[in-house]
Amino acid sequence: MKINEIFKSIQGETSYAGLPCAFIRITGCNLRCSYCDTTYAYEEGREMPIASILEHVAGLKTKLACITGGEPLRDKDTPLLTDELLGNNYTVLVETNGSYDIRVISQKAVKIMDMKCPDSNMSHLMHWQNIHYLTKSDEVKFVLHSRRDYDWAKEMIKEYRLSEITNVLIGTAFGAILPRTVVQWILEDNLNVRFQLQLHKYIWEPQTRGV
Repeated sequence: MKINEIFKSIQGETSYAGLPCAFIRITGCNLRCSYCDTTYAYEEGREMPIASILEHVAGLKTKLACITGGEPLRDKDTPLLTDELLGNNYTVLVETNGSYDIRVISQKAVKIMDMKCPDSNMSHLMHWQNIHYLTKSDEVKFVLHSRRDYDWAKEMIKEYRLSEITNVLIGTAFGAILPRTVVQWILEDNLNVRFQLQLHKYIWEPQTRGV
């Protein structure tokens, strides 16, 4: 597998936010979101066998692991890596951009699926059937860049009854909208969602890598 970086930090997003976590960032992505903050993962990386990845992660001394990217489902070996981590008693989060079929990932893993909003310019490439494969232990997240994105997210939550089938997260592209503005919208509309900040971007400088 081509790995961009492996590091230990706190989980900055999702309902696991704040917990120590081992991150495995896989190189390569099929999308080009307008606000992407990990463009360095498009190409940079080195080949590593799964055994070496597991050894590296074991040295980080945490049993929460997040497979991210890039886009991890672009790599055919990601399901195997997920299974190996699960077999070693890790809680495994798999972050995906929603354009690949998520059924390749074990039901024992937590799938964190982006719902690409209009301002990402990537909404048209989502694999919409994935919504039907989500479980109560999975999560979908909307990254907002504008009021238009918020209104779209609100419509998707309603149309697909997302809050009934899975955990729904709403956050902002860093620096795009004031968090308090989005929180006010959520409260006004009584949305049954979790608002999230990218904690790592408030703890460290926003462009810092490996955190």
